[in-house]
Amino acid sequence: MEKSTHILIIGGGFGGLFTALDLDGAGDVTLINDHDHFLFKPLLYEYLSGEVEAWHIAPDCKELMGDSASFIQDCVKAIDLNARTASLEDGKALSYDVLVLAPGAVTNYAGVKGAEEYSLPFRTLTHANHLRRRMTEALDHIEPDAAPQDTRSALTFAIVGGGASGVELATKMADLLRDAVKRRALRGEPRVVIIEMADRLVPGMGEEIRRYVENALEKVRVEVYTDTRVVEVASGSITIEHKQKRESMNTAAVVWVAGVRPNPLLGNLKVERDGRGLIPVEPTLQLREYPNVFALGDIAFYKDVQPTLAGTAQLALQEAHLCASNIKAFLEGGELKTKHFVELGEAVSLGTENAAVLTGGKVMGGPLARQARFAMYTARLPTWHHRLRVGASWFFEGTAPRPLQPLGF
Repeated sequence: MEKSTHILIIGGGFGGLFTALDLDGAGDVTLINDHDHFLFKPLLYEYLSGEVEAWHIAPDCKELMGDSASFIQDCVKAIDLNARTASLEDGKALSYDVLVLAPGAVTNYAGVKGAEEYSLPFRTLTHANHLRRRMTEALDHIEPDAAPQDTRSALTFAIVGGGASGVELATKMADLLRDAVKRRALRGEPRVVIIEMADRLVPGMGEEIRRYVENALEKVRVEVYTDTRVVEVASGSITIEHKQKRESMNTAAVVWVAGVRPNPLLGNLKVERDGRGLIPVEPTLQLREYPNVFALGDIAFYKDVQPTLAGTAQLALQEAHLCASNIKAFLEGGELKTKHFVELGEAVSLGTENAAVLTGGKVMGGPLARQARFAMYTARLPTWHHRLRVGASWFFEGTAPRPLQPLGF
């Protein structure tokens, strides 16, 4: 294997970044990402609540990789798998010997009228900042002597999607809003609603942790609508349908976490795709038609995986380690490996003081589970140096939430 071998990685999420880090010394590695930072998305909810800071969960890509790889902040607009080139939006074209496709996914609005235009996605730091500002603006518009029902109406937030993301987001928002109402001595309470098409919440999780989640939602008075689909999202309202009956509710905001679809970059690739638009990969993570191309994360369909892991950061992280190992073997002419990916443990944030952690088949809940979740995620942050810095910050400075202060305060 020669040092001049060029490995091009598209996407700086869990799949792309951790592959790049594991490939240190394997060749000339270049990582392309549309943002200058990596985002530890499982803790984006804690960023919304102010329990963690941006640098904790969004470290700079160049700083993380150091001298082990080159970094380019740009978007890839086209890939020619036969010519082995990737074209960037700035006009440059990069050649490669080995390509890693890990561009991630984008929000799937499922063709619902007005959803993309009027609802808020929740996938980036900017999204979280926007939502926090929207919550604060809604609070600021409430008169100090407003009737309880007026407070409830002004603070109605709908969350579309009842998976782990919807549950974590709803409980954070409920705690933040209720705390703000108390601090401002307002009458009434906020209204946070989860809307889910399936007949149950967190459908990918086991029954024991689901029961704990449902109890936690009931305690913080989050309303849950299951077997319910969204018909339309408009400015300041959402229309839903349950058992052929439609209902509209006025909202301060609608947050859309109801699913994702593969990155549009794949649309121009002439490769096999399944019914969901995913690229079926070999057990080695290689593309069938192009053995020098590896795909992982949200864009790839890997058969030998526990069903609950599909589409999760945990799966992308595990795949990254296999991907890097197999790229090294591919370049050295060695034997590539396969792996069965299993759940390493589930952890769900349930507000600013509560969480549920499933380990060893048992659920642990409450403040202790919240601390266990932080410890679990500290161990999964990229690079030992970043883990030490963040772990020290959480240990010595704490992880208390940041209240929703009036704008300009």
